[in-house]
Amino acid sequence: MGLTIAQKIIKAHLVSGEMKTGEEIALKIDQTLTQDATGTMAYLEFETMGIDRVKTERSVAYIDHNTLQSGFENADDHRFIQSIAKKHGIYFSRPGNGICHQVHLERFGIPGKTLIGSDSHTPTGGGIGMLAMGAGGLDVAVAMGGGAYYITMPKMYKVNLTGRLRDFVTAKDVSLEILRILSVKGGVGAIIEWGGEGIKTLSVPERATITNMGTELGATTSIFPSDEITLNFLKKQGREKDFVPLSSDPDAVYDRVIDIDLSTLEPMIACPHSPDNVVKVSSLKGTKVNQVCIGSCTNSSLQDMLKVAAMLRGKTISPDVSLSVSPGSRQVLSMLSECGALTDILLSGARLLECACGPCIGMGFSPNSAGVSLRTFNRNFLGRSGTKDAQVYLVSPETAVAAALTGEITDPTTLGKMPEYSLPEHFLVDDSAVLPPASPEEAKSVEILRGPNIKEFPKAVPQKDELSAELVLKVGDNITTDHIMPAGAKILPYRSNIPYLSNFCFSVCDETFPERAKALGQSIIVGGTNYGQGSSREHAALVPMYLGVRAVITKSFARIHIANLINAGIMPLTFKNPEDYDRLTAGDKLALSDIYEGMDRGEMTLKDLTTGEEIPLCCDFSERQKSILKAGSLLQYTKEMGNE
Repeated sequence: MGLTIAQKIIKAHLVSGEMKTGEEIALKIDQTLTQDATGTMAYLEFETMGIDRVKTERSVAYIDHNTLQSGFENADDHRFIQSIAKKHGIYFSRPGNGICHQVHLERFGIPGKTLIGSDSHTPTGGGIGMLAMGAGGLDVAVAMGGGAYYITMPKMYKVNLTGRLRDFVTAKDVSLEILRILSVKGGVGAIIEWGGEGIKTLSVPERATITNMGTELGATTSIFPSDEITLNFLKKQGREKDFVPLSSDPDAVYDRVIDIDLSTLEPMIACPHSPDNVVKVSSLKGTKVNQVCIGSCTNSSLQDMLKVAAMLRGKTISPDVSLSVSPGSRQVLSMLSECGALTDILLSGARLLECACGPCIGMGFSPNSAGVSLRTFNRNFLGRSGTKDAQVYLVSPETAVAAALTGEITDPTTLGKMPEYSLPEHFLVDDSAVLPPASPEEAKSVEILRGPNIKEFPKAVPQKDELSAELVLKVGDNITTDHIMPAGAKILPYRSNIPYLSNFCFSVCDETFPERAKALGQSIIVGGTNYGQGSSREHAALVPMYLGVRAVITKSFARIHIANLINAGIMPLTFKNPEDYDRLTAGDKLALSDIYEGMDRGEMTLKDLTTGEEIPLCCDFSERQKSILKAGSLLQYTKEMGNE
């Protein structure tokens, strides 16, 4: 039986375990990336391991999230990351150089390599044929130290593309279509491979848009073949030596196959407040728009920006709309300036923002109260924009420009012919904003620079054989990491300060949660399906751990979050019978006994001491995960293993 693309890469990097669906496997990691919102904590964790130099082929620290410096906190974090990168063998991408996924695709991504990043949209690298996965910062720290990355062996899905996209229909519309088909939890436990004759019509940036948005499906990752399209992209970047051809075997077997005819697609739009709430743009014709944002790691490539410039050329945006444009990298911005496309954008009335994540994570450019904002981003979770009652829609750059020009949601295919634009033969390569690390000898004298906002990693609490705790919070389905640990300009600067950050935990759902959890000392949370959807931010596990949460019981979990909970020493448990969710009430006194035996059996019994009911729970922990929970955290487990 033949192998899929992902299976070939997994086989070449397998450290332990069997490639059987559902089994835990360990992978050797070639590359890592971090960004500054998660990076400070990841590097504090790396320091704790006591390893002098990273052991990966390439590790890069990007500054792209917390670039709004309204106080000392962000600047201090950036200084800390720069100094630790210099000392420990990590490349440092300076503020303004661009969004991690865009820059990594341009300058460092290599087909066939493994990449994990402390950002959930790391699967962007699948557009160039990498096995690229989002992970918690602690997993990234372990990989930088030479440790393996553990995942559950995924199922294999394939999406066959046929035909060709029409004018004004884009890769973003393909992403929204697959979200419409599968939903935000339809890819959980799977790797999605994109193939068929239709992929030959998609450039690497277009492929990267699709793999980027695969994160919203809950997929482990998404991947395209490495072919002549990939080679052409690498040649333009002056990196043809990095090319490796990669394709699935003709007799590869998939757990599910989905067919999409590109020629039949229309412009699509995700309505508030979920990426899978997808309808045709034409169905919302005439909806007034207040704000339009173009950029993010999903749609900020040179190709995207040149199309935006072509559509705006000689036109002025609606007086009722505020338009922002954020190029994905310094390379993209420089080339827009060089060819004159930047002038077309600016003369339209658009506001040029920094080459950074910006509005996508609520870092500036929040909508007006109850405003309608069309964004080329990947998430439209409630409150993520920084305005809680904003109505945020996800669209392609073409649909975004159409709305900016008309002042309302407009199907761009009704605007006539797509204006001409041309891609250059070569990209402008200038890596001066990527600082190499010091040599091992020079590194000995490098001082790590810390600011007062950088606090210690929270202390682990080993899991005992029994637990009695109150049900401190009960939440519903599709609780995102933005619900658990919000982003935004007011909160992100404190990502390296867990005690202060804890004051905002679950504030979207219940502003009293932090105070109540602290007072209880230890507690339990109950949730619905797909709990922990969204970002890879380990803070959504570290902060509850700091507040005393010892277990989370749900109908189902998102992949990265369940790993982060275990890494933080919090037991993730699921209802054996999902309807038992309705039998629990916030404030109930709960108890678990014989936990160690239950871990081995894969089943536990939850006793509700308030009502007297008993509820069966399921758990599926590997031996390694059991040891992590008993130690209290992955960090503590790693230290204990090192001592042994």
